[in-house]
Amino acid sequence: MNQLILLDYIMNLAIFSLMVSTPLVIRSFIKLKPLKRIHLWVGIYAGIVSSILVMLSFNQHDYSYDIRYAPVILTFAYLGPVPGLIAGGFSLLTRLLTSGHWYPAIIGWATIMITFSVLHVFISKFSAVKKSIILFGTMAVIYVISVPFIFNVFRDKPFFHFQYLLFVMLGTFIGVLLIESYMKLHRLNTRLLDMYKMVEESETKYRLIAENTSDLIMVIDKEHAISYFSPSHHLVLGFQYTELENAEVYKFIHPDDVNMFKNSIKSMFEKKESQSMEFRLNHKEGGWIEFESRCMPVRGEKGAIEKIVIISRDLSERKKAEEILLQSEKLSIVGELAAGVAHEIRNPLTTLKGFMQLYKKENSSIDELLLSELERIEMITSELLSLGKPQAVQLNRANLREIIENTLELLSPQALMNDIQFNLSVEESPFFITCEKNQLKQVFLNILKNAIEAMEDGGEIQINLRKGIDDECIISVQDQGCGIPEELLPRLGEPFYSLKEKGTGLGLMICNKIIKQHHGSITYKSKSKDGTLVEIKLPLAS
Repeated sequence: MNQLILLDYIMNLAIFSLMVSTPLVIRSFIKLKPLKRIHLWVGIYAGIVSSILVMLSFNQHDYSYDIRYAPVILTFAYLGPVPGLIAGGFSLLTRLLTSGHWYPAIIGWATIMITFSVLHVFISKFSAVKKSIILFGTMAVIYVISVPFIFNVFRDKPFFHFQYLLFVMLGTFIGVLLIESYMKLHRLNTRLLDMYKMVEESETKYRLIAENTSDLIMVIDKEHAISYFSPSHHLVLGFQYTELENAEVYKFIHPDDVNMFKNSIKSMFEKKESQSMEFRLNHKEGGWIEFESRCMPVRGEKGAIEKIVIISRDLSERKKAEEILLQSEKLSIVGELAAGVAHEIRNPLTTLKGFMQLYKKENSSIDELLLSELERIEMITSELLSLGKPQAVQLNRANLREIIENTLELLSPQALMNDIQFNLSVEESPFFITCEKNQLKQVFLNILKNAIEAMEDGGEIQINLRKGIDDECIISVQDQGCGIPEELLPRLGEPFYSLKEKGTGLGLMICNKIIKQHHGSITYKSKSKDGTLVEIKLPLAS
């Protein structure tokens, strides 16, 4: 008989375990939207499980025994009194429908439910495991007091009651074990998903940075081969992925920088310290680009350096900015020096020129030559003063065509003497600009004089005035002179740099300054023995 009871209990435990684990397993594999009032639905499910356990109970002298209180205890412990009472209500109703002896069943159920509900207030801050232990202990005490002693049921069979309580305890233990295992796995899985999401977001972020930065990012392994390079290599250097993959980095470094690069990489692998260095990389279409690089060693699992990450930035713009800054400082110093020198020279020069004019002899070529040279010195000092001293500029609305025509009239005698003809071509649209007339005349005089002096054998100077884009006008002056070598064009406008034997280089420098003050630009295009084209762009008045 005891063996049959034992088998019934084991079957009850197996079915109970299956019914507890089934929703947990389903929940693990299927992402379901959270139900509203989930506690109530779980309470109903626990009640159904209790009802099934009641229906699987065995009878002993018209008394039915089962482990229906195991799901009730778990529901109280994990979800609270309301779902617990729902589960308990299902179990009581099924118990009353399936067997007799209603009075002890109702009294025992009511006592346990009331005690559990009151006890929950005091143990609400405990963990679910501790709650389950306390609730089972409470249920066991109530059972031992009421069933054998109050209701006098199988008082002479203590082993039977011990066996019943043992299986309820086993059911509670199995349920706690299953639920806690699921919750632990769920938390672990959630944490892993969060970590995976963070890694994925981090990878996406760094890939976005690597793919859109203009800096070159490369990873070099112990064999000095490129194991990774950012897409910016193609944009900056022009090489394709297949040309860089597993290639030695020395193939792309300037020969003069290879030894320095090798020694630096070797030092980083040995000393395990990051370094900065500058080297030149070859562009696919030719030429070398200078880079500033920050090299960072990457340690492996055993602390040894396995790779080196090199982040390189193109120095071209910075070098250009440094040159502009240096040029600006030079111009500032030249301006201050020029103003001081011109001021000191001008006073004695005026005296010398005056006395030379008073004592000039008629038809004296020496006196004429001296006066000519004095006038030349005076002109240079005037240019020096205009360079060093800021001039008050009064801008007015003027017709650019008239300014150019007046300038050409002034230079016409000199052009005729040198067998040079001006050819002015102007579009029909008006060209009104906001400017200082005399300054622009000085610009056109300097440029046209240079053109005349470059055409020793005479010829034609083409002056073209047309409208450009973005509300600007373009003045171009094309001569047929000896031209300027292309490599020297970038130096035009530097102080004291001139291709003429007696030139000072200040004329074009002042031209650049005036055009810049008028928010315009001036460019030079020329080839040796092929003439020179000067193009000036000025904004039109609104």
